[in-house]
Amino acid sequence: MRLLRGLHNIPAEFSGCAVTIGNFDGLHLGHQAILRGLHDAANALGVPTLVMIFEPQPKEFFAADKAPARLANLREKLLDLDADHVDYVLCLPFNQALRSMSADDFIKQVLVDTLGIRHLIVGDDFHFGCDRRGDYQALASAGLQYGFEVRDSSTFLVAGERVSSTRVRKELEADRLGEVRKLLGRAYRMSGRVAHGRELGRTLNTPTANVLVKRHRLPLNGVYAVVAHIQETGEDYLGVANIGVKPTISSMPEPSLEVHLFGFSGDLYGHHLTVEFWHKIRGERSFDGLEALREAIDDDKRSAQRYFATLPHSFRDAGSSRITTTELNFSEATRYER
Repeated sequence: MRLLRGLHNIPAEFSGCAVTIGNFDGLHLGHQAILRGLHDAANALGVPTLVMIFEPQPKEFFAADKAPARLANLREKLLDLDADHVDYVLCLPFNQALRSMSADDFIKQVLVDTLGIRHLIVGDDFHFGCDRRGDYQALASAGLQYGFEVRDSSTFLVAGERVSSTRVRKELEADRLGEVRKLLGRAYRMSGRVAHGRELGRTLNTPTANVLVKRHRLPLNGVYAVVAHIQETGEDYLGVANIGVKPTISSMPEPSLEVHLFGFSGDLYGHHLTVEFWHKIRGERSFDGLEALREAIDDDKRSAQRYFATLPHSFRDAGSSRITTTELNFSEATRYER
């Protein structure tokens, strides 16, 4: 997959593609269905696939303080799209110039003249251009004029309701992680590089990896039973994680993700962890001193181990994308290879 940052980075020889446009936040089952349709159209036409996204996302541009928490940061989104074998991702800066561009100019200058679009998939409620005056009908009419196909993305339903990023956020907020897995087709996950923190976990007999989440707002909060994947080694570990602002030890409301890996020993600094959230143990709360915090962490670890012990031997049956079989015997090693 090739990332194109801005229209000025479109290769001169680039001509013809199948395109879809959107936030693709979380890459849920509805998004995955759109990408399947995009691949089918591209293969039929003999052109590459291109996903157009925006940074910041439009809602963040217009009202950053009211914008919903992202399910995925930009790096995570790109990794997901790469895993889906998208050929190009065009990331356009959502700024005043783009916000002021008319719908007709967007179609002519961006889609037709720059991308040489051959096929477009968007939702029938898609709006674009200055004051959102462009819509699906405008694109369909332009397709007839300029010779590209336009198709609306079919609504993807789970349990009779539309799958959307908003629905995923609501299920996360309600701690229904099993429902989240049904909407995503996998466990909800976050990833980031392990950086130096305060290293307080070592004094609490629970060393943790401080994962840089790079988010202003978090879509979930509390203590969770997790599966952590070390990207550089391909190893998976069961563990327990705290995501939030660590109220007992910090007066700064900076979001953080601290992960303790069962059975791990070694140096993770600089490595990238992908953390899957499988079960919520409790909400984040403040404790009266470090000893009370230590006791709570020990309880959290035991709770996570009890949860994993209830799962089937085949973790794939429970929805994991990586761990194929586990005995979940915590008296033995708790590292699981791919």
